[in-house]
Amino acid sequence: MSQILVTGSLHYDIMLQADHRPEKGETVIGSRCSYKFGGKGGNQAVAAARAGAAVRFAGAVGDDAPGAFLLAVLDEHGIDSRVAVKAGEPSGMSVAIQDAEGDYGAVVVSGANTLIEPQALAEASLWQQVGMLVLQNEVTDAVNLAAAQAARQRAIPVCINAAPARALSPALIACLDLLVVNGVEARDMSGISVNSLADALQAAQALGQHYPAVVVTAGEHGVAWIEAGQPAQSLAAQKVVLVSTHGAGDCFMGMLCATLLQGEPLSTAVARANQAAAEHVSRPAA
Repeated sequence: MSQILVTGSLHYDIMLQADHRPEKGETVIGSRCSYKFGGKGGNQAVAAARAGAAVRFAGAVGDDAPGAFLLAVLDEHGIDSRVAVKAGEPSGMSVAIQDAEGDYGAVVVSGANTLIEPQALAEASLWQQVGMLVLQNEVTDAVNLAAAQAARQRAIPVCINAAPARALSPALIACLDLLVVNGVEARDMSGISVNSLADALQAAQALGQHYPAVVVTAGEHGVAWIEAGQPAQSLAAQKVVLVSTHGAGDCFMGMLCATLLQGEPLSTAVARANQAAAEHVSRPAA
């Protein structure tokens, strides 16, 4: 059975809820605290597994309680874990604050995620039965490049969720088959502010001049995408009652890649991912 290989970050997330997010110098009294599995890499791996894909994960954690928790969650979801445990190092973690409107901001400390060894991604056993590689920008460019080049050598499609936004090296860009970004990342990479679905379409067209295929998610506005040699398309967001946007992008990525792995066209994958993200943001957190 063909698998998705996700190479990326694992974070122990501390989730705080408050009426609003603090301004500079402000102390805010919160209403709830919870502890969750996280990291864009880990979240996308779990989302793809929940969408029915067979998933393998390559990354790193520290030899601490958060690291043991993160590995246990991967195991619970049937994910083939190829995670290095780094002695004496802390696992990655994040602290996110969700406001009354359901929006959030977060601070990430990468910890062991910075210690993923690029050379380990060349091991032949890691690539057995892999049909797609999924990357994000919460690990180093060297790690992403090593994984992408190994995939390219094996004619395996490479998808990157370029979050958080940063400049991608020409060598990495040359290995990519699909770029997925949200409105903020699209703005940073294209120079086009995304405040509407029309803006997302324009940003997708601009980025499509540099990448074989591009998906731009635009939150409550919807999603736009383009493939080489085809006109750009867009799909309006579904109307839902927003509970929380936290994890919506990772949910979208998981369903998108799971659907593409099944051999479905990008338009079908985007539609299914749009539906999954809508259900995610309207569902109360566990």
